[in-house]
Amino acid sequence: MDEPNKNIDENWKEAAEKEKANLEKEGKPIPPEPDFSFFVTTLSLQASIDLGVVSNPATNKKEENLVQAKFLIDTLGMLKEKTKGNLTPEEANFMENVLYELRMQYIAKTQGRNK
Repeated sequence: MDEPNKNIDENWKEAAEKEKANLEKEGKPIPPEPDFSFFVTTLSLQASIDLGVVSNPATNKKEENLVQAKFLIDTLGMLKEKTKGNLTPEEANFMENVLYELRMQYIAKTQGRNK
C-alpha cells in the first residue's frame, strides 16, 4: 500500500522539477520553496485582517470577522501542538510570538463585548 504512494510522490517531484526547468529556460520567475514561517505568516496575516487590524487587500478597508479570526488563531494553536518537537528553535519561537500577538489582539477586541 505504501509503494503506490511513493510512486505518486516521485512522479510529482519529477513533474515539478521539469516545470521549474521550463520556467528557468523561458526566463520566467520561479516560485519560492515552501517555508514553515511563510505558511504561519500567511495564516496570521489573514487572522489580522479578520481582527480588523490590517486592511482587507480586496476592499482596502478594515473589516472584522471575529469568528473567523478565532478559528484561524485556534488553527495556529493546533498547528503548534501538532508540530511540537519537529520545529527548529527559530520556528518554535516564531510560532509562539505570532500566537501571543494574535491572542492579545483578539482579547483586546472582545474584552468589552461579552459584558
